[in-house]
Amino acid sequence: MAESSAEVTFKKETVSKVLSSFFKDEKTKVGADAVLLMAEMLHVFVQEAAQRTIKQAEAEDCDRMDIEHFEKILPQLLLDF
Repeated sequence: MAESSAEVTFKKETVSKVLSSFFKDEKTKVGADAVLLMAEMLHVFVQEAAQRTIKQAEAEDCDRMDIEHFEKILPQLLLDF
């Protein structure tokens, strides 16, 4: 399992819009710290999902990840987060 040197980030505007889409009151605002925290949580979640998917594929002796590998790890991943 090779680590990538490229750092993936989420755009603050996108994270803010996703969070805001769940608010019932249009006047509710998202603070800058909340957006940064959520972006970091998304980053950790995606990294963990990728690592678990790789491990699942390796456990099945596959040299390529597929959506089925991701689907197998998803329930436990969601419970862990």
